[in-house]
Amino acid sequence: MIILFSPSEGKREGGILPPLTQQSLLFPELYPKRLAVIEQYQTLTQQGSDEELYELFGIKETKEYGRYKHPFATVPTMKAIERYDGVAYDYLTYTQLTLQAQAYIDTHTIIFSNLFGPIRAGDAIPDYKLKQGASIGSFLPDKHYKEGFSDALNEMIGDHEILDLRAGYYDKFYIPRKQCVTLKFLKGGKVVSHWAKAYRGTLLREAALHQVRSIQELLALNIEGLFLSEIVETKKKKEVIYTIV
Repeated sequence: MIILFSPSEGKREGGILPPLTQQSLLFPELYPKRLAVIEQYQTLTQQGSDEELYELFGIKETKEYGRYKHPFATVPTMKAIERYDGVAYDYLTYTQLTLQAQAYIDTHTIIFSNLFGPIRAGDAIPDYKLKQGASIGSFLPDKHYKEGFSDALNEMIGDHEILDLRAGYYDKFYIPRKQCVTLKFLKGGKVVSHWAKAYRGTLLREAALHQVRSIQELLALNIEGLFLSEIVETKKKKEVIYTIV
Protein backbone atom coordinates (compact mmCIF):
# COMPACT_ATOMS: atom_id res chain seq x y z
CA MET A 1 0.00 0.00 0.00
CA ILE A 2 1.26 3.48 -0.92
CA ILE A 3 0.17 6.46 1.18
CA LEU A 4 -0.02 9.97 -0.29
CA PHE A 5 0.43 12.82 2.20
CA SER A 6 0.44 16.63 2.27
CA PRO A 7 3.34 18.79 3.46
CA SER A 8 2.81 21.55 6.01
CA GLU A 9 3.39 25.30 6.06
CA GLY A 10 5.45 25.00 9.23
CA LYS A 11 8.96 23.54 9.14
CA ARG A 12 11.51 22.64 11.79
CA GLU A 13 14.87 24.37 11.48
CA GLY A 14 18.26 22.70 11.38
CA GLY A 15 19.19 19.13 10.62
CA ILE A 16 22.16 16.79 10.97
CA LEU A 17 22.12 15.06 7.57
CA PRO A 18 24.32 16.12 4.61
CA PRO A 19 23.20 18.84 2.16
CA LEU A 20 20.78 18.09 -0.66
CA THR A 21 22.09 16.09 -3.63
CA GLN A 22 20.60 14.24 -6.59
CA GLN A 23 20.54 11.05 -4.54
CA SER A 24 18.62 12.64 -1.65
CA LEU A 25 15.19 12.37 -3.24
CA LEU A 26 12.83 9.90 -4.87
CA PHE A 27 13.42 9.38 -8.62
CA PRO A 28 17.05 10.60 -8.77
CA GLU A 29 16.92 10.21 -12.56
CA LEU A 30 14.36 13.04 -12.61
CA TYR A 31 16.43 15.35 -10.42
CA PRO A 32 17.14 17.77 -13.30
CA LYS A 33 13.40 18.54 -13.35
CA ARG A 34 13.53 19.37 -9.65
CA LEU A 35 16.76 21.32 -10.08
CA ALA A 36 15.10 23.65 -12.58
CA VAL A 37 12.66 24.68 -9.83
CA ILE A 38 15.24 24.69 -7.03
CA GLU A 39 17.62 26.97 -8.92
CA GLN A 40 14.87 29.49 -9.66
CA TYR A 41 13.82 29.38 -5.99
CA GLN A 42 17.39 29.90 -4.75
CA THR A 43 17.95 32.80 -7.15
CA LEU A 44 14.75 34.47 -6.02
CA THR A 45 15.46 33.98 -2.30
CA GLN A 46 18.92 35.52 -2.66
CA GLN A 47 18.17 38.32 -5.13
CA GLY A 48 14.46 39.05 -4.79
CA SER A 49 13.02 42.23 -3.29
CA ASP A 50 11.06 42.14 -0.03
CA GLU A 51 7.87 42.37 -2.07
CA GLU A 52 8.88 39.38 -4.19
CA LEU A 53 9.89 37.39 -1.12
CA TYR A 54 6.57 38.16 0.54
CA GLU A 55 4.80 36.67 -2.48
CA LEU A 56 7.11 33.65 -2.34
CA PHE A 57 7.09 32.99 1.40
CA GLY A 58 3.72 34.36 2.42
CA ILE A 59 5.16 35.95 5.57
CA LYS A 60 5.27 39.69 6.29
CA GLU A 61 8.07 39.74 8.88
CA THR A 62 11.11 40.58 6.73
CA LYS A 63 13.47 39.72 9.60
CA GLU A 64 12.53 36.07 9.06
CA TYR A 65 13.58 36.07 5.40
CA GLY A 66 17.25 35.47 6.19
CA ARG A 67 16.42 31.99 7.43
CA TYR A 68 15.54 30.93 3.89
CA LYS A 69 18.34 32.61 1.92
CA HIS A 70 21.12 30.07 2.51
CA PRO A 71 22.19 28.00 -0.53
CA PHE A 72 20.94 24.43 -0.22
CA ALA A 73 24.45 23.17 -1.03
CA THR A 74 25.68 24.55 2.30
CA VAL A 75 22.91 23.70 4.76
CA PRO A 76 22.07 20.44 6.55
CA THR A 77 18.97 18.39 5.88
CA MET A 78 16.60 16.18 7.85
CA LYS A 79 13.98 13.63 6.89
CA ALA A 80 10.95 15.29 5.30
CA ILE A 81 8.67 13.54 7.79
CA GLU A 82 10.59 15.29 10.60
CA ARG A 83 11.03 18.61 8.79
CA TYR A 84 7.29 19.28 8.45
CA ASP A 85 5.63 20.63 11.56
CA GLY A 86 1.87 20.99 11.03
CA VAL A 87 -1.19 19.54 12.74
CA ALA A 88 -1.10 16.19 10.94
CA TYR A 89 2.57 15.78 11.84
CA ASP A 90 1.92 16.67 15.48
CA TYR A 91 -0.65 13.87 15.69
CA LEU A 92 1.60 11.46 13.82
CA THR A 93 4.23 11.79 16.61
CA TYR A 94 6.86 10.28 14.31
CA THR A 95 9.83 10.59 16.68
CA GLN A 96 7.95 8.69 19.40
CA LEU A 97 7.22 5.68 17.18
CA THR A 98 9.16 2.43 17.09
CA LEU A 99 11.95 2.12 14.54
CA GLN A 100 9.82 -0.41 12.67
CA ALA A 101 6.90 2.04 12.46
CA GLN A 102 9.23 4.85 11.38
CA ALA A 103 10.69 2.66 8.63
CA TYR A 104 7.16 1.89 7.41
CA ILE A 105 6.38 5.60 7.11
CA ASP A 106 9.74 6.40 5.51
CA THR A 107 9.19 3.93 2.67
CA HIS A 108 5.40 3.77 2.21
CA THR A 109 4.56 7.50 2.34
CA ILE A 110 4.90 9.99 -0.52
CA ILE A 111 4.75 13.66 0.51
CA PHE A 112 3.92 16.30 -2.11
CA SER A 113 6.26 19.19 -1.39
CA ASN A 114 5.36 22.52 -2.97
CA LEU A 115 9.06 23.05 -3.76
CA PHE A 116 10.55 19.59 -4.27
CA GLY A 117 7.53 17.77 -5.68
CA PRO A 118 6.78 14.14 -4.73
CA ILE A 119 9.31 12.80 -2.21
CA ARG A 120 9.43 9.88 0.19
CA ALA A 121 8.81 10.64 3.84
CA GLY A 122 12.32 9.40 4.56
CA ASP A 123 13.99 11.64 1.96
CA ALA A 124 16.27 14.33 3.40
CA ILE A 125 15.39 17.95 2.60
CA PRO A 126 16.67 21.37 3.73
CA ASP A 127 14.65 24.01 5.52
CA TYR A 128 12.61 26.16 3.12
CA LYS A 129 9.53 28.32 2.86
CA LEU A 130 7.13 28.45 -0.08
CA LYS A 131 3.56 29.67 0.07
CA GLN A 132 1.07 27.17 -1.27
CA GLY A 133 0.14 28.09 -4.83
CA ALA A 134 3.00 30.56 -5.29
CA SER A 135 4.86 30.61 -8.60
CA ILE A 136 8.66 30.43 -8.64
CA GLY A 137 9.85 32.66 -11.41
CA SER A 138 8.36 31.16 -14.56
CA PHE A 139 7.45 27.88 -12.85
CA LEU A 140 4.11 26.86 -11.45
CA PRO A 141 5.28 24.00 -9.20
CA ASP A 142 2.01 22.07 -9.27
CA LYS A 143 1.82 22.05 -13.08
CA HIS A 144 5.56 21.40 -13.48
CA TYR A 145 5.58 18.39 -11.16
CA LYS A 146 2.33 16.95 -12.45
CA GLU A 147 3.66 16.97 -16.00
CA GLY A 148 7.12 15.75 -15.06
CA PHE A 149 6.47 13.10 -12.41
CA SER A 150 3.03 11.53 -12.93
CA ASP A 151 4.30 8.75 -15.20
CA ALA A 152 7.08 7.85 -12.76
CA LEU A 153 4.62 7.78 -9.85
CA ASN A 154 2.17 5.59 -11.75
CA GLU A 155 4.94 3.15 -12.63
CA MET A 156 6.26 3.06 -9.07
CA ILE A 157 2.81 2.51 -7.56
CA GLY A 158 1.97 -0.24 -10.02
CA ASP A 159 -0.50 -2.68 -8.47
CA HIS A 160 -0.18 -1.28 -4.94
CA GLU A 161 -3.32 0.09 -3.32
CA ILE A 162 -3.36 3.85 -2.74
CA LEU A 163 -4.45 5.61 0.43
CA ASP A 164 -4.71 9.30 -0.40
CA LEU A 165 -4.47 11.35 2.80
CA ARG A 166 -3.66 14.60 1.00
CA ALA A 167 -5.65 17.80 1.12
CA GLY A 168 -7.63 18.27 -2.09
CA TYR A 169 -5.25 21.00 -3.32
CA TYR A 170 -2.56 18.41 -4.04
CA ASP A 171 -4.60 16.82 -6.80
CA LYS A 172 -2.96 19.62 -8.81
CA PHE A 173 0.35 17.78 -8.38
CA TYR A 174 -0.85 14.26 -9.10
CA ILE A 175 -4.04 12.33 -9.75
CA PRO A 176 -3.62 8.54 -9.56
CA ARG A 177 -4.67 6.71 -12.70
CA LYS A 178 -6.21 3.92 -10.63
CA GLN A 179 -8.83 3.92 -7.90
CA CYS A 180 -7.61 5.35 -4.62
CA VAL A 181 -9.08 5.56 -1.14
CA THR A 182 -9.75 8.99 0.38
CA LEU A 183 -11.08 9.91 3.80
CA LYS A 184 -13.73 12.35 4.98
CA PHE A 185 -14.27 13.29 8.61
CA LEU A 186 -17.63 14.49 9.94
CA LYS A 187 -18.60 15.95 13.28
CA GLY A 188 -22.23 16.75 13.89
CA GLY A 189 -22.89 15.88 10.26
CA LYS A 190 -20.48 18.55 8.97
CA VAL A 191 -17.08 18.17 7.31
CA VAL A 192 -14.29 19.36 9.62
CA SER A 193 -10.97 20.90 8.58
CA HIS A 194 -8.64 21.08 11.61
CA TRP A 195 -9.67 17.67 12.89
CA ALA A 196 -9.32 16.20 9.40
CA LYS A 197 -5.62 17.10 9.50
CA ALA A 198 -5.29 15.63 12.97
CA TYR A 199 -6.94 12.35 12.07
CA ARG A 200 -4.94 11.99 8.87
CA GLY A 201 -1.85 12.04 11.05
CA THR A 202 -3.46 9.63 13.48
CA LEU A 203 -4.40 7.17 10.73
CA LEU A 204 -0.90 7.25 9.28
CA ARG A 205 0.49 6.55 12.75
CA GLU A 206 -1.88 3.63 13.31
CA ALA A 207 -1.13 2.20 9.86
CA ALA A 208 2.57 2.30 10.69
CA LEU A 209 2.18 0.82 14.17
CA HIS A 210 0.14 -2.08 12.78
CA GLN A 211 2.28 -2.41 9.62
CA VAL A 212 -0.87 -2.24 7.50
CA ARG A 213 -0.45 -3.77 4.04
CA SER A 214 -3.90 -3.21 2.53
CA ILE A 215 -6.94 -0.96 2.68
CA GLN A 216 -8.91 -3.84 4.16
CA GLU A 217 -6.46 -4.07 7.05
CA LEU A 218 -6.64 -0.31 7.57
CA LEU A 219 -10.44 -0.25 7.72
CA ALA A 220 -10.38 -3.09 10.23
CA LEU A 221 -8.44 -0.97 12.73
CA ASN A 222 -10.27 0.39 15.73
CA ILE A 223 -9.23 4.06 15.78
CA GLU A 224 -10.00 5.85 19.04
CA GLY A 225 -12.44 8.72 18.48
CA LEU A 226 -13.56 7.55 15.03
CA PHE A 227 -16.54 5.54 13.81
CA LEU A 228 -16.55 4.24 10.24
CA SER A 229 -20.00 5.32 9.11
CA GLU A 230 -20.06 4.93 5.32
CA ILE A 231 -18.07 4.02 2.21
CA VAL A 232 -18.97 5.69 -1.09
CA GLU A 233 -17.39 4.08 -4.13
CA THR A 234 -16.95 5.29 -7.72
CA LYS A 235 -14.70 4.09 -10.52
CA LYS A 236 -11.92 6.51 -9.57
CA LYS A 237 -12.32 6.81 -5.83
CA LYS A 238 -13.48 5.00 -2.72
CA GLU A 239 -14.36 7.59 -0.09
CA VAL A 240 -14.32 6.34 3.48
CA ILE A 241 -16.43 8.53 5.77
CA TYR A 242 -15.56 8.61 9.46
CA THR A 243 -17.68 10.23 12.14
CA ILE A 244 -15.78 11.82 15.01
CA VAL A 245 -17.30 10.60 18.27
